[in-house]
Amino acid sequence: MAIQTPSVSYTTVSMPIGDALVAGTERGICALIIAAHATIPSALDALQHYCPAPLVPDTDALADATTQLTDYLNGARQTFDLPLDLVGTPFQRRVWDALLAIPYGETVTYRDLARALGQPGGAQAVGGAVARNPLSIIVPCHRVLGSDGSLTGYSWGVHIKRWLLDHERRIARPNAFLKPETGENCRDAEDVKRGGE
Repeated sequence: MAIQTPSVSYTTVSMPIGDALVAGTERGICALIIAAHATIPSALDALQHYCPAPLVPDTDALADATTQLTDYLNGARQTFDLPLDLVGTPFQRRVWDALLAIPYGETVTYRDLARALGQPGGAQAVGGAVARNPLSIIVPCHRVLGSDGSLTGYSWGVHIKRWLLDHERRIARPNAFLKPETGENCRDAEDVKRGGE
């Protein structure tokens, strides 16, 4: 009798700043990576890091996740209603749960997140758990800033983090990024792709 190895379904979702790869098991979404500046083989390697099972392309299995992510990108969704299959240490899971509580369009610092978790001196440990979040955007690690409010590291690039924060603020506060003299947007997706400020 052959033992069947479980597989992980994945699909690609187009984003204004590059493609995202979404993966899921029968239990829920297990990874979302942003492959904006990676070739597909290296992006699949990154996905494999979070989902150590055979990867199988399957758009239909991930249709709900794809729809919700597209709605988020179009400004029609601020939260996700998807089953998640998060694998991590108990501490990492506590941090990821805390990330899910950060409201759309808002930010917190690593220090504030550590204090909220009862670890007042644990900003670095919290930062390590945030960096290992396998579900970018859905578990919004992009909403965490340095203690001085700076855009510190982000696995997919600080320019992607900036775009995500700007996108959410643009939806949550539509006039926040308009040039007073012209009413034009200060930044757009093309500027972010170039890595511009």
